[in-house]
Amino acid sequence: MKLVTYALAGAFMLASTAAFAESHAAETENTQLMIIEAALAGGDAAAGEKVFKKCKACHMIGDGAKTRTGPPLNDMIGAEMGVFEGFKYSKGMVALSEENLVWTIENLNALFLKPRDFIAKTKMSFAGLKNEEDRANLIAYLATFSTVEADD
Repeated sequence: MKLVTYALAGAFMLASTAAFAESHAAETENTQLMIIEAALAGGDAAAGEKVFKKCKACHMIGDGAKTRTGPPLNDMIGAEMGVFEGFKYSKGMVALSEENLVWTIENLNALFLKPRDFIAKTKMSFAGLKNEEDRANLIAYLATFSTVEADD
């Protein structure tokens, strides 16, 4: 009986690991598509740079970006939530990170609309962007700082 139990448990673990690996590979493949969608989502990256000025007090982006009150925002689109090395995230962001959620266009839009509604117990004091065009422009701007690593 124990042998059967161990065999079933092993098979379940292999199936779970394979399903996770397949899911992660699919998310990685979709990163390029998400970046393209962001650039084409009706947003204007140049206008988004102006909107980003509201974020600059807490976040940096681009070459040499460092942690401020918030983490740097390079390569955000398609990245897993709450995984920037060395940044101490709020409990709400840690919870999202534990769900292995990814920064999709939809998630970014929801975050930028009302951060406190998107991330429970966030430390982020930003009230959000009510203007849909501002959100689209900001996402387009972030897309210009997103890179995709090519598979070898």
